[in-house]
Amino acid sequence: MKVAFFDAKEYDRPSFEKYSRGSGISIKYFETKLNADTAELAAGFDAVCAFVNDVIDAAVIDKLTELGIGTVALRCAGFNNVDMKHAYGRVHVLRVPAYSPYAVAEHAMALLLTSIRRIHKAYIRSRDFNFSLVGLTGFDLHGKTVGVIGTGKIGRVFIDICRGFGMRVLAYDKYPSDEVKNKGTEYVSLDTLLRESDIISLHCPLTEENRHMIDAEALAMCKKGVVLINTSRGALVDAEALLAAIKARQVGAACLDVYEEESDLFFEDNSGHILEDDTLARLISMPNIIVTSHQAFLTEDALENIAETTINNLLLLSESGKCPNEVCFKHGEARDCKDGKCF
Repeated sequence: MKVAFFDAKEYDRPSFEKYSRGSGISIKYFETKLNADTAELAAGFDAVCAFVNDVIDAAVIDKLTELGIGTVALRCAGFNNVDMKHAYGRVHVLRVPAYSPYAVAEHAMALLLTSIRRIHKAYIRSRDFNFSLVGLTGFDLHGKTVGVIGTGKIGRVFIDICRGFGMRVLAYDKYPSDEVKNKGTEYVSLDTLLRESDIISLHCPLTEENRHMIDAEALAMCKKGVVLINTSRGALVDAEALLAAIKARQVGAACLDVYEEESDLFFEDNSGHILEDDTLARLISMPNIIVTSHQAFLTEDALENIAETTINNLLLLSESGKCPNEVCFKHGEARDCKDGKCF
C-alpha cells in the first residue's frame, strides 16, 4: 500500500518509519498541506494521511475519489476538518481516537501553572539577571473551582490532575460519564459551570453545535477574572469575544494551545514575516495570555501511539474491510463505525 503523507514534519517521520517498516506500507512525505490545490499530489497512491490543519472538504474528497483513492487516514482524534457528509459512501475516514490523553491534559495544566504563577515572566527576567518579584504574585489552585467542559479521555485525566491539586471540579458534557460521577465530580449545566468556575478548561471535539460555545454571552456569565484554557479546537472560542473580554478585565488570563484561524500559521516558522492576523497578534501581545502552537499532543509517547494506530488502521481496513477507528456519517451524525458498513 502506498500512502501520501501530507503536512509532514521532521518529528513525524521516525515513529512512522518504525511502524511501517515490514508492514507492506510505503510512505511518501509531503511538507505541503492537503487541500484542493495539492490533492493532485496523491495521484498513484492508495491512501492519504492527513493532520488537523489539512482541508478535506467536498472538493478534495471528489479529487481523491477521481484519483482512485478510497481512504483518508487521520493521524489525530478530531475530524472537524473533514466534510463527513460528503465523505460518506465515497472514502473511508480513519482516525486515532486516543494517542495520549496524558500529553494533552498535562500540557493544559502546564499552561495553567505557567500563567497563574507567572513562570514565563520570571524566566525572561532571570535571563537578564532581574530577580525582582514585583508583578509575579499568583494564586493557589488548592480550593479553587475548575470547570471542565468535555469528560472524554483527556478531560478525565485533567480532572484527576486537578483533584490532585485539591480543587473542586465541575463538569459539563452532553453525555455524562458514570465513571466521572463515581469519582466525585459534579456534572452541572453549562451556565452553572460558567458562573461558578474560577478556571475553565475545554476538552471537547469541535462540532457545528458547539462552534464558538465560548462567545461574548458565555464570557459575560463567567466570574470576573476567570482563567480560560483551550487545548482542544480553536473555534470552540470566539477569539474576538475573548480579546474584548480580556480588554474589559472580565477574563483574567487565557491559555491557548489552539486558535480558530491557525491553519495557515501554526506548525510553521513565521518569525520572519509580518503577521496579518490582527486578532492573533493582539492576543499574543496581551501580558495575561499564553499561546503555544498546538503542541499539547507533542510527546514521544503520543507520536509513537499515533504512528502505531494509524498504520494498524490502514492494515485492518486493507485486510478485512473494517476498522473500529473508522468515522462515518450515519443517522445524522459523525461517529466511530462499529459495524464497518460505511459504504
